[in-house]
Amino acid sequence: MSASPTEAAAPIRVFDIDGMTCAACAGRIERVLAKTPGVREARVNLALERADVVLDPGVADDVVVAAVDRAGYGAEPRRADPAERRRQREREEAARRAAFRRTLSLFAVSAVLTLPFLVSMVAMAVGAGHLMGPWTEFALASVVQVVAGARFYRGAAKALRGGSANMDVLVAVGTTAAYLFSAWMVATRGHHAAGHLYFEASATVLTLVLAGKLMEERAKAGTTAAVRALMALRPESATRLGADGGLATVAVEDLAPGDRILVRPGERVAVDGVVAEGEGHVDESLVTGESVPVRKGAGDAVVGGTVNGEGALTVLVRAVGEDTTLARITRLVENAQSGKAPVQRLVDRVSAVFVPVVMALAAATFAGWLLAGGGFEAALVAAVSVLVIACPCALGLATPTALVAGTGAAARAGILIRDIETLERAARADVVLFDKTGTLTAGRPEVVDVVPTAGVDPLDLLAAAAAVQRFSEHPLARAVTAAAEASGIVPPPASGFRAVAGRGALAIVAGARIAIGNAAHMADLGVDTGTVAADLAALEARARTAVVVARERTALGVLGLADPVRPEARAAVAALAARGIAARMLTGDNAAVAAAVAGELGLDGWKGPVRPADKAAEVEALQAAGRRVVMVGDGVNDAPALAAADVGIAMGTGTDVAMETAGVTLMRPDPRLVEAALDVARATTAKIRQNLFWAFAYNVVGIPLAVAGLLTPAIAGAAMAASSVCVVTNAGLLTRWKPSGLNR
Repeated sequence: MSASPTEAAAPIRVFDIDGMTCAACAGRIERVLAKTPGVREARVNLALERADVVLDPGVADDVVVAAVDRAGYGAEPRRADPAERRRQREREEAARRAAFRRTLSLFAVSAVLTLPFLVSMVAMAVGAGHLMGPWTEFALASVVQVVAGARFYRGAAKALRGGSANMDVLVAVGTTAAYLFSAWMVATRGHHAAGHLYFEASATVLTLVLAGKLMEERAKAGTTAAVRALMALRPESATRLGADGGLATVAVEDLAPGDRILVRPGERVAVDGVVAEGEGHVDESLVTGESVPVRKGAGDAVVGGTVNGEGALTVLVRAVGEDTTLARITRLVENAQSGKAPVQRLVDRVSAVFVPVVMALAAATFAGWLLAGGGFEAALVAAVSVLVIACPCALGLATPTALVAGTGAAARAGILIRDIETLERAARADVVLFDKTGTLTAGRPEVVDVVPTAGVDPLDLLAAAAAVQRFSEHPLARAVTAAAEASGIVPPPASGFRAVAGRGALAIVAGARIAIGNAAHMADLGVDTGTVAADLAALEARARTAVVVARERTALGVLGLADPVRPEARAAVAALAARGIAARMLTGDNAAVAAAVAGELGLDGWKGPVRPADKAAEVEALQAAGRRVVMVGDGVNDAPALAAADVGIAMGTGTDVAMETAGVTLMRPDPRLVEAALDVARATTAKIRQNLFWAFAYNVVGIPLAVAGLLTPAIAGAAMAASSVCVVTNAGLLTRWKPSGLNR
């Protein structure tokens, strides 16, 4: 959905749509909503049966509901409150199951009544039988036409009342024409009508279409399983600890940040929080895709929906409801699945005129056969075959089913894709730029060298650095504060903290400016680094990240930090190389450290030190050279480059800014998932192309055959049902996708 900056700020309202049967239905609803006052933009997804609508300020949901109702369909606003949403989802699932059972019952009745027609046809073909009596055919076909045809008549009536035509119109017109002609023949000729009846055509078409609908719904349920699985992870209740130590079972909606809950062994963690007491291993596989349980102890974060393995945990609640990680993941997956590829917009335009064109083509076929002297019966059979073979179900399902299946499979592997545009761009990527700290390295550097200048106590140097860095969330800052804590240092109070992205930070401590950062930062502040130049060079030669600590304009000393390379990083770079994708590194670290890491990993190139704005410039330079760039990072300093890249990929363990800017989020810090994200993007776009090929191929081949009289309505019905099932089943194969090369 494209929008201006003003429109983009407007919230998107989600509505569940009932009654859609094909792409023409979705197109009709979109057009009606587009003309509705107060509606800025609308996007309808057939596979997910939902509409995403942007409304003008102050416009109520009832406007959308009324517009959709006028179009002949039903709409219900998706509830925001978690409890209401869960109840709504349960009602929808119950209604979906009931509808499936009704369709199954209709199919069973139709199949039993249609079977004699098929047996008679086969027997006649091999010369081992005879035709059924006209009145017997009339009785069997009449029941099928009423019982199975009722749903198509209702759908056709809604569409026509709304001023459009859809698949139901084609099926209803085609089968009714065959049935009424046959009924007229029986009424006027009686037993002499034998051999000139097409009851088997109308009954078989209706039965086959119902069979196709059943298989289609089964396959669609499989492709949307990812979101349902995510929603099912949310516990409905939790055990809250009272101030007096008492336990009470409460609804998750009643929890608030600051509450404490008890998570027993085997229970799901109800909300996002931090372990206050206890120790155990938590299975995070359904959220992050990581199959190995993660050890959790006091101070460790836990995510709602994960399973506590052993040991009771007391968890301090940090986020509830729609603010939890699981809720954010679900929204990301849903939003990605509701998107539209550019090719789908073309399909929608085709579908908007497809049914009227087919109706006109069927009428022309009927007239052409009559004018050519083919007779009324031959003309009718050809026209009905055109109507049936041309049903646009497969066209409407080709893109959304593949998209839903692909993004769902990616989510199960811990890869969250924001939208379809990101997916398409990722499929064409040819160069990946990695940030170093927290991406290729563990992001948990440690202070390994404390080198003060003459007359400065090492503990005083560390205390001054920690006083500034305790205000920062940068990994290097956390390493400094951790080192101070381990040395028993209580940092003095500081004020006026300011971070300089890509360079360092500064604050006022005991009335003096204390700065920490790289040589460029010191130069900007006018700090004389001559006294520590040799120490800086010595540390950098040993592949340390060296930072200077200064008071006012005087250097106090140098800290050397080391950040180990992630064990999976080399395999990640090798996997990209195997696909012909270049892997490079951009880092704010010094050249010696960057060169050491690049050499260890076998990168195609590196650049450092690079400031955040320069990272974005590097991305833009590659794009200007015709490269399709993926940027991978996890920090605030990566946000400009993530936004500038064709595809931004953020580590889920990184900052919120990085994840909000990126188009893809990896739910665990495994760089091998970068190649996996590109792989699932290529697999999904390939499925979309395959599905569109098959959807168009059935019509391109089938319609001319029907016009030429080479198809019977029964065969046309089978082909039409097969096209939808083929498309949805092909998309469903994507649900089996798993990242290759990962030890799972």
